Amino acid sequence: MYCGDHASAYSSEGSVSDSVALCRNLGVQLFTHPILALVEQYGQGFEQAFAVPLRGLPLENLQARVRGTILMEYSNAFGALLLTTGNKSEISVGYCTLYGDTNGGLGLIGDLYKTEVYALSQHVNLQAGREIIPEAVLTKPPSAELAPGQQDTDSLPPYEVLDEILKWHIEGARLPEVECRAATQFVEQLRTTADGHALVARILGMVARNEYKRRQAPPIIRVRSRAFGSGRQMPIAAQYIV
Repeated sequence: MYCGDHASAYSSEGSVSDSVALCRNLGVQLFTHPILALVEQYGQGFEQAFAVPLRGLPLENLQARVRGTILMEYSNAFGALLLTTGNKSEISVGYCTLYGDTNGGLGLIGDLYKTEVYALSQHVNLQAGREIIPEAVLTKPPSAELAPGQQDTDSLPPYEVLDEILKWHIEGARLPEVECRAATQFVEQLRTTADGHALVARILGMVARNEYKRRQAPPIIRVRSRAFGSGRQMPIAAQYIV
């Protein structure tokens, strides 16, 4: 079993120390593979070729793709299966880099919403009677750490909000009755305001536009009533009214 750290210019000291603590708690080997020099070399080549600097989203995605390439190198070299880290919230709205953090052979948590991943992590610690997953991982603001001061909420609503919208939209009546009622009421309440209505429409649009990413993602383990893959296939080239 392998847990690796791929330090970039924007990796916080906390993330590095959390990786060390997690691997120690799990009893797995930790490797460190800096990517800063590789990213800089790509950036220089891009600017030489196209006469514009590589910055913004393309630079963020490049970092994820360099990390993903290194992980696939490890997989090829040592015969290890790369596990994809994306959860259902991120996969739904395309908050993942194609050929980067979508790399891998199997998605263990791809059918768990982000809030469920946190709940599962807390359950693991509770069952073990000790801190296996560092508390800092569960309490710090989620971030891809691909830009200075980046947080997931720069691009997405809080996961407590996002996940209710996604449950209502993706699974709907297939949810357990209590869960369905809660998600429906949540969305209906959001839609009572102009901002809330616009937010729901924006999230549904993101889900529709990112079908092409989901088609290229590794298979996931299904745990909910409707999972991406054969359980929910939508046209890639289509116009959606949301």
